[in-house]
Amino acid sequence: MDKIMNFMTNTFAPKVNKVVKNPWISAIQDSIMVALPLVFVGSLVTVVSLLKNIFSGMPDFSMISNFSFGMYALVVAFLIPYYLMEKKGYGGQKLISGAASLVLFMMLLFPTMTADGEAVFILSRFGATGMFLSMITGLFVAFVMNFAVKYSFFDEDTPIPDFVVGWFNSLLPITFVLLVGWLITFQFKIDFFDVVLLVFSPLASIVQSYPGFVLSVFIPVFLYTFGISGWVMMPVVYPVYMSGLAANAEAVANGRQALNIATQETCYAFSSMGGIGTTLALSVMMLLLSKSAQLKAIGKAVIIPSIFNINEPLVFGAPIAFNPYLMVPMWINSIIVPTIAYVTMSLGLVNVPSNTFLLWYMPYPITSYLATQDWRAIVVCALIFVITWLVFLPFFKAYDNSLVKQEAQEALEEAEAEPVH
Repeated sequence: MDKIMNFMTNTFAPKVNKVVKNPWISAIQDSIMVALPLVFVGSLVTVVSLLKNIFSGMPDFSMISNFSFGMYALVVAFLIPYYLMEKKGYGGQKLISGAASLVLFMMLLFPTMTADGEAVFILSRFGATGMFLSMITGLFVAFVMNFAVKYSFFDEDTPIPDFVVGWFNSLLPITFVLLVGWLITFQFKIDFFDVVLLVFSPLASIVQSYPGFVLSVFIPVFLYTFGISGWVMMPVVYPVYMSGLAANAEAVANGRQALNIATQETCYAFSSMGGIGTTLALSVMMLLLSKSAQLKAIGKAVIIPSIFNINEPLVFGAPIAFNPYLMVPMWINSIIVPTIAYVTMSLGLVNVPSNTFLLWYMPYPITSYLATQDWRAIVVCALIFVITWLVFLPFFKAYDNSLVKQEAQEALEEAEAEPVH
């Protein structure tokens, strides 16, 4: 264990953090994070729509979701080159880069052109199903614009006015970018959207499998216990999750069964109970069972955040991070919990999510019900709480006892150090 801790702390973690700080990776992460409020709006619409089961006269709010969550890929296509140019120090080009990416993205959606000159788009392609295309489009435009500015025809000390230099630095790369889109879509008649889905379908198939889903949950938890943000996995896993949910929604709308279990909603239904790593049971345990002063104090401090699925105070305060006593059970639970979720949904015991729900701060088991719209998820949620409690318990007791001994030793040393009167 010491060798693992040493390797992760001194070798692996610095390298991962270097990757995370890479402007190309962080541009994708920032873009997805900034656009998340659109997903939250879709989640609120999902919650409100449940009231329609009670009040049949309520209006249909689905179009709000279609033009918030349903425009997610469009917004990400703009944001990726925007943030990349900003991070590269070319802030003056970030807006036009984002705009060029929007135009290219829409061209690559393969619109149908009518005889009247109207362009007809497939609405679903603007949303989660278009995530992979939006990322490729954004990165391509960012690369071209970054190259054009970096290797400009004009020197820094050129007498030509800055706005003229900027105009030329934008004109040529934008022309090239749109020429590529024109050739692919209107000359070669290639539906690049379908090409991208085909290319990424093996990745989607892997993540949607049982081992892939478990790994998609386990790896962020594993990294988190070493102080590395699980968001490092976002550029790879999140588009698969979102595409899976979009496919589920389309299937249900057409009277078919939702099959993609690996979605963010599934994670929020079960494995995010108390925060990443399913740590709510540990927080309650610290509050109720701690014998050491340290864990008693931490239990009181972290219980409220944990109820709302915020576990940074627990992970770094208990701490779980870099603490073998609590890291190991957190790893075990991050394998057991997604396994339970996958099995129960595969067997049809709980609905597979088909509506967006990313209000992760909602307390459990409310979140379990809203994410799946199935009361049986509440039963599974209770089962998961019990199982994670049992996994954490022996490790917690060992850690608590070690702290009790340590505190007793410190108290004895302080008593011996006091002067005798």
